[in-house]
Amino acid sequence: MTLMTQQTIWAAIALVAAASMAFGADAPADVDAWNQFRGPNGSGVARGCRPPVRLDADHLAWKTSVPPGLSSPVLAGDRVFLTGVVSGRLVTIALDEASGKVAWRRPAPPVRIGRVHKTNSPASSTPCVDGERVYVYFGAYGLLCYDHDGREQWARPIPTPRNQYGMATSPIVYRDTVILVLDDDANLPDSKVSRSRILAVSKATGETVWEAPRPLHRGGWSTPMIWSHAGGKDLVVMGSRRACGYDPETGVEKWYAGGFSPETITVPVAGNGHVHVSATRLGGVPDEDPDPQPFWEAVMQFDSSGDGRLERGEMTGHFTFPFRPELPPEHPGYGMPLPADEARRKPRLDAMFARIDKNKDGFWTREEFLASLSFRRAKPTLMAIRPGGRGDLVDTHVPWQLHREIPEIPSPVFHENRIYLVRNGGHLAAVDAADGKVLYRRRLGAPGQYSASPVVANGHLYMASNRGVVTVVPTGDAFRKAFQRDLGEPVFVTPAIDARTIYLRTETRLLALRAGAVRAGKS
Repeated sequence: MTLMTQQTIWAAIALVAAASMAFGADAPADVDAWNQFRGPNGSGVARGCRPPVRLDADHLAWKTSVPPGLSSPVLAGDRVFLTGVVSGRLVTIALDEASGKVAWRRPAPPVRIGRVHKTNSPASSTPCVDGERVYVYFGAYGLLCYDHDGREQWARPIPTPRNQYGMATSPIVYRDTVILVLDDDANLPDSKVSRSRILAVSKATGETVWEAPRPLHRGGWSTPMIWSHAGGKDLVVMGSRRACGYDPETGVEKWYAGGFSPETITVPVAGNGHVHVSATRLGGVPDEDPDPQPFWEAVMQFDSSGDGRLERGEMTGHFTFPFRPELPPEHPGYGMPLPADEARRKPRLDAMFARIDKNKDGFWTREEFLASLSFRRAKPTLMAIRPGGRGDLVDTHVPWQLHREIPEIPSPVFHENRIYLVRNGGHLAAVDAADGKVLYRRRLGAPGQYSASPVVANGHLYMASNRGVVTVVPTGDAFRKAFQRDLGEPVFVTPAIDARTIYLRTETRLLALRAGAVRAGKS
């Protein structure tokens, strides 16, 4: 055997070993790494993976207590990575994927965490990972980089952008850079300096590679993605009122498409030669012409006299103007935020009551209340955009738009020329990606709010409600529930998937449900 032949063989062995480390030793060759928020390129699709369809106790490989946090788990090699908050410190945690045991835990530098909305967390941004490093963003600190064994590689403090809920956008890796969207409510239209920006830093050092100002954008919570098409690659970023495409090498803006809400959360998804972007109306209203009756019924919960009207004295307890009537009034996302202090709360309620009581008879009637509802600010929209355009694309490169069944927090998922949307109330819609027509709209039998995005693997959709009810539905044109289970604990974050396992983060635990792991996890 010649020296060159030996070198060739050893090179091939090294490549196989590297692939095993990156994706797991038993992973099929066509499995993509779940290395960022919502998996491969933010798609929510685990290609080639075969987790169990029945997520019952028989398939529980392990369960591990984890600290509070809303980051989703990500995977690399034999590690599962996530973040949390422990005794006021922001931490990054690595667990062994086989056993669930904590491999390491690293605190971020001590910082003042600050206040975030009750439905958010200081540890909401999901890490991203490549074959060598883990990249973590905390809004209160900035970017941190570790190797897979927890050794810090670099740290990049970043001023905390201002918004009313706290940060939730997650970093992504593109070639030799880590890209992070930093939209800011302090980005005033008349300011000479854009505080909203996209930041691309070197994976190796954390030093700036490029920055792109976003002068028209204010606070947002979406994570970007890379759209690969015949004409090249675009960095697609949702933001206030518009989606934009940038050159991922330089940050130069190439195109935009407007008509969206001032507050955007979801991740764009690509498929069928298009990129699909979505945002609901302010307050989470999913349809262009919503049914107003649930809003009135939400108000009538406070009609203590039972006369079908509301007087000022009945506006007690958790009363406020409803934005999301499917939620209980005590939920922080239910309605218009009001001061907890009664001295400040009372004049706000007085003004609210007077504005709707048009005839000044001391009551809200159904007619007066429904007349006060306004759904004019930006339609809920799912939009398909084809490649190749420059500047404003709405009139030239948008073949269809859908204005109903649009989720507020869960991102859409594209699979086999269908787009699936799961929204508050437990509604699932399947949309034909060719023309935007709704193929079906069905209730899951798991009502309430949804924050976790749906994911696809093994020919099935996996969905989790905030209450912790997990529903599994086969993909395709017809609706059928294959499995449903109440985990008995809230679920707010998107699952992660590898070759045989789905990882579900509840409020206090991380669960690994694994094909072939019958009765493995009795801990």
